[in-house]
Amino acid sequence: MKILGIDFTSSPKRRKPITCLNCTFSDSVLYAGNLEEWTSFSEFEEALIRSGPWIAGIDFPFGQSRKFIENIGWPGNWRDYVMYAQALGRDGFRDALDAYRHPREIGDKEHKRKTDVAAGSISPQKLYGVPVGLMFFEGAPRLVEAGVTIPHLQHGDPEHIVVEAYPVVLARQLIKRRSYKQDQRNKQTVKQRKARLDLLAGLSSGDIRARYGIKVNAPVSLCDDPTGDHLDALLCAIQAAWAWQKRASRYGAPLSVDSLEGWIADPTLS
Repeated sequence: MKILGIDFTSSPKRRKPITCLNCTFSDSVLYAGNLEEWTSFSEFEEALIRSGPWIAGIDFPFGQSRKFIENIGWPGNWRDYVMYAQALGRDGFRDALDAYRHPREIGDKEHKRKTDVAAGSISPQKLYGVPVGLMFFEGAPRLVEAGVTIPHLQHGDPEHIVVEAYPVVLARQLIKRRSYKQDQRNKQTVKQRKARLDLLAGLSSGDIRARYGIKVNAPVSLCDDPTGDHLDALLCAIQAAWAWQKRASRYGAPLSVDSLEGWIADPTLS
């Protein structure tokens, strides 16, 4: 099976591209292949319609929380509220989230999905710092338009399957909260490289192999990227391969998946 691990960004450019690691998965072994770096959304869109079969793990929040959707009054199903958000335009989307957040009490401004709580990830409404809200805005409509299958959210082409990935969940199991990546060149350190090497080495540990049911065959050169995007793409591919193994069991998701919110593909969250 072809596996794609995709580390996403809301503003792809030469210094911060969307990163895709092409892998193959056979007999429980994930073989890392060639890397692609896309400096425009058009390249991402083209990848979503490549001939299959394949499954991709992509690192951005596919949905918003039910609480937010119901409170703000957006359409009550995933596809419709995604396209409603797109129709607002990037500035309009930002304005809508800012207007929602501004009058609310501290602690009730940005809401998490159930899967965010389980994963320890930030709210998909977040526009600043790590702007995952903008990643949702740019990524989710493109998944709708490509007609891919997204377990629990969208019935599409059965040979083009996409699951939400979150590499930090896997990284924390191996190196705890050690820093292993940094976009700013002047803040990149030798310690972070050591953490990346430890993370890659840890993927061969018995616990990880037992939990994910996957043996990883990947070059150490993935650790040469100080931004961590190459390594994150590998972690996304691992989560996608795990989901593929669990395709007969809801791609590993619990029965309680909210059809407005979606779910991150990882065994530790089920």
